[in-house]
Amino acid sequence: HGGRTEPRGTGGRRRRGLPVGPRRLLATPAAQQVALNVPETKVTSLENGLRVASEDSGLTTCTVGLWIDAGSRYENERNNGTAHFLEHMAFKGTRKRSQLDLELEIENMGAHLNAYTSREQTVYYAKAFSKDLPRAVEILADIIQNSTLGEAEIERERGVILREMQEVETNLQEVVFDYLHATAYQSTALGRTILGPTENIKTINRGDLVEYITTHYKGPRIVLAAAGGVCHQELHSLAKFHFGRLPSRDQGGAPALPLCHFTGSEIRVRDDKMPLAHIAIAVEAVGWSHPDTIPLMVANTLIGNWDRSFGGGVNLSSKLAQMACQGNLCHSFQSFNTCYTDTGLWGLYMVCEPGTIRDMMHFTQMEWMSLCTSVTENEVARAKNLLKTNMLLHLDGSTPICEDIGRQMLCYSRRIPLHELEARIDAIDANTIKEVCTKYIYNRAPAIAAVGPIEQLPDYNQIRSGMFWMRS
Repeated sequence: HGGRTEPRGTGGRRRRGLPVGPRRLLATPAAQQVALNVPETKVTSLENGLRVASEDSGLTTCTVGLWIDAGSRYENERNNGTAHFLEHMAFKGTRKRSQLDLELEIENMGAHLNAYTSREQTVYYAKAFSKDLPRAVEILADIIQNSTLGEAEIERERGVILREMQEVETNLQEVVFDYLHATAYQSTALGRTILGPTENIKTINRGDLVEYITTHYKGPRIVLAAAGGVCHQELHSLAKFHFGRLPSRDQGGAPALPLCHFTGSEIRVRDDKMPLAHIAIAVEAVGWSHPDTIPLMVANTLIGNWDRSFGGGVNLSSKLAQMACQGNLCHSFQSFNTCYTDTGLWGLYMVCEPGTIRDMMHFTQMEWMSLCTSVTENEVARAKNLLKTNMLLHLDGSTPICEDIGRQMLCYSRRIPLHELEARIDAIDANTIKEVCTKYIYNRAPAIAAVGPIEQLPDYNQIRSGMFWMRS
């Protein structure tokens, strides 16, 4: 971290007449020692390829979970929705525990059990007292290896998932991002939704669920991650006992990652009865491990986000936020940088009144242009500090730390230490931002998704031509 832990202005107890120089020389190694005194992420592997990763911070609670390299991207049109359906079935009883037994056991431990599915990952995790780590791991092993997947439960969950789909359709941000993926990655696996189409939910059967488990739930595709009060040696022993019999990749081969090509295109759903327009515009970015990922994260921080409820307004560091506030251009906007294994989406999501759409789109593209041509060292330095702060604040508690370990193990096959991440952010300057943003924004065909009263949204070719500006 470079000794940043010693803030200026804390030297109020300094004795008069004592020279500053020697004190600083003594203080710097100590400060660096404190800064680097972060618990180590220990990583080991089982013979079948399953990886065990943990960080012991000595808390009385812990989070432990399974991060599985299997999400909706690995599905086809026929079984799209299976990964998410399976996540729903995980807590509906195993050969050892009925649904009631499972719920009572978790409740009596004072623990939480949860799961979620994304486009590339499925996650099952438990939060519990550190002393209950062995039981938590045993329950996770039971639900992913011994779920009964009973016909009655499958039928019941169909109705639950269909209701969930109706709820998602009322969340316009979710709807717009699903449309954005559908147009950006047309006719590919990333273009499909995580929940799947209604007709699939109605037809997915036990055979589909079993096939998905046997294809994807294999040792090398799974990480057992834990954070909080956890002993790595104990976790490794538990993993060996409970997951040692999972098949390795050699048995049946590994499913290939489907290629997903980006297409510059748009989806518009015009509804003049809606009060506000919800619009997302994105260019193709890069995957997790690409060297341009971190400069794009800094650029994303430079654009920032804003909401009418924020204080500050015209005094915020984001120029787009200043303009949005002064010109009353939108209700809110947020920049995003969504990464996948080999591709990504970098862009902006905005919520506008019908009359301000054109101006908001214009100023957005002006800001993108300035990233490529005139961003200053001061702006980049501020964005770098904000990005580092946000990353550290995000790791507040055993659950986000566990999530960070699991995701990074799947994405990078290691956990990047904080000091390395900070050094990589510190290495970026204004020229890096200009070069990287020019590569991904200038003269690129964007993907656009828009819902609501969008009559004023410029047509695609006008927006596309806005990505091509005169450069000095």
